[in-house]
Amino acid sequence: MAWSTMSGVGVPDRQFLSMVEKLAEVTAAKARDYTSYSVCGKRFGYYWPRTRTVGLKQTLSEQLALVSERPDVFEVQFTAGGFGWVVVHLRRIELDELTELVYEAWRLSAPDDLVAAHPLTSQ
Repeated sequence: MAWSTMSGVGVPDRQFLSMVEKLAEVTAAKARDYTSYSVCGKRFGYYWPRTRTVGLKQTLSEQLALVSERPDVFEVQFTAGGFGWVVVHLRRIELDELTELVYEAWRLSAPDDLVAAHPLTSQ
């Protein structure tokens, strides 16, 4: 996916949180320094308010592409089970791109029937 480089516009934390709340069957688990998000028991994201960053599940190829193209916005978080997690800096990403990445992270963890019932267009 091609995205234009932006200069510091960013996404407010409350918009990220609202985005996650609109997804189906999501549960949040708060820890001391972060909140994790799961769908049907499978983790798809993290939020660190102190650093204004989120961690999102992606495919390995998407992780590589995001980090290679824009290391000022994305960092490798870790790889696990054939997926590549990325850290996203909320201050440096556009809303439409973040919306797609959050949905994709959710979709990679949600059961197929839930994904079919909740396409991105319903967000």
